[in-house]
Amino acid sequence: MKNVHIHTLGCKLNYTESSSIAEQFRKKGFNFNPDDKPDIFIINTCSVTNNAERECRQIVRKIIKKYPDTFVIIIGCYAQIRYQELSKIKGVDLILGNKDKFDIFTYEQTFSKKEKPEIFVSEFSEEDLATPAYSSVEDRTRVFLKVQDGCDYKCSYCTIPLARGKSRSIDLKTIEKSIISLAEKGFKEVVITGVNVSDYGKKINSNFFELIKKLDTIIEIPRIRISSIEPNNLNDEIIDFIANSKRICHHFHIPLQSGDDNILKDMQRRYNVKHFVKITEKIKKTLPDAGLGFDVIVGFPTETEDNFNNTYRLLKEIDFTYLHVFSYSIRPGTKASKLKMVPTHFEIEDRSKKLRELSIRKKTSFLITQLGKTYDVLFESEIKDNKIFGFTSNYIRVGMQANNELINKIVNVRLEKVVNGYCESSLI
Repeated sequence: MKNVHIHTLGCKLNYTESSSIAEQFRKKGFNFNPDDKPDIFIINTCSVTNNAERECRQIVRKIIKKYPDTFVIIIGCYAQIRYQELSKIKGVDLILGNKDKFDIFTYEQTFSKKEKPEIFVSEFSEEDLATPAYSSVEDRTRVFLKVQDGCDYKCSYCTIPLARGKSRSIDLKTIEKSIISLAEKGFKEVVITGVNVSDYGKKINSNFFELIKKLDTIIEIPRIRISSIEPNNLNDEIIDFIANSKRICHHFHIPLQSGDDNILKDMQRRYNVKHFVKITEKIKKTLPDAGLGFDVIVGFPTETEDNFNNTYRLLKEIDFTYLHVFSYSIRPGTKASKLKMVPTHFEIEDRSKKLRELSIRKKTSFLITQLGKTYDVLFESEIKDNKIFGFTSNYIRVGMQANNELINKIVNVRLEKVVNGYCESSLI
């Protein structure tokens, strides 16, 4: 049978969907041997930044040059909103948008090279449902489960609503069955993911709180981790529930994006700094050891030095664990793309560096406060430098001397030493 390679760019949701597409090919007898020449090469694309789009084009050209007879399929967000650009690359055979990518075998059966690419990019409709998907990236220890897709928000810098349509959710019964099935396959942790998970429940008479209450009842799986929660959807009720849950991880990843109210307004975000501070203080008061991570965008077009300094001061004062720092990227078709750029490239780089350095200091400080404490750790299969690694519920990376018997087991350890962003530990 033909050999298939899949290359995925972008978010965890993309990896989740790539895994489901790969499963379709496996069920039809296709091979997935990374060491063999690909007969079919699928690229699941991202369009969140210019770099992601450029990387996609580079990969396509590299594959076509190295394997001119390989059938090249481009799918996903970049394919959805800028398929015209991709169709100009000679050697591309099939382009599928986000709605169409799960139906590859509907559009192609022979996988024979084309003179020019065939393009199937459908618009989203009100009746469209989210397509269930899951993927393992940790060799049967942790698995990502998609419960939601699309977004109803209109952030001025973002193309996701164009690429993925409006918010839609998978029903609670299907989610429960999926998690039980994954537990039976041996997974110990399910990471709940989507475009905007905390907006769960649109059109199916449910909501995010109902989702986490249902997740907490699924006794077959030891751990549930929520990938991300929007600040405007996070309230005391949700925080208190997670604090009292023995199944849902005490780890909150929250997209802040900016710590300045004027920039948040320009971004068309749905909260202000005061609300953000309130929920972070509530988390730390209720769960002092909670893992707390933020997304921050640096260099939004209207961001002045003062605006950035407000963000920096806010983050310096807040008790958090880590940052994911992103440089603003102009996205054609968004409101922000029409704004005049205030910060220079040099200023954006300098500001990003400052935040990343702050993140390292904050993470180190947090890890030091955790030394001497005991935690349950799910150890993964990766062994590096004679060490095995895993994560606590509050998202501390833990390493200890390699022991294959610990793979995919949750065991109690004591944190003893901070080393390069993780904690060395010993078994209790």
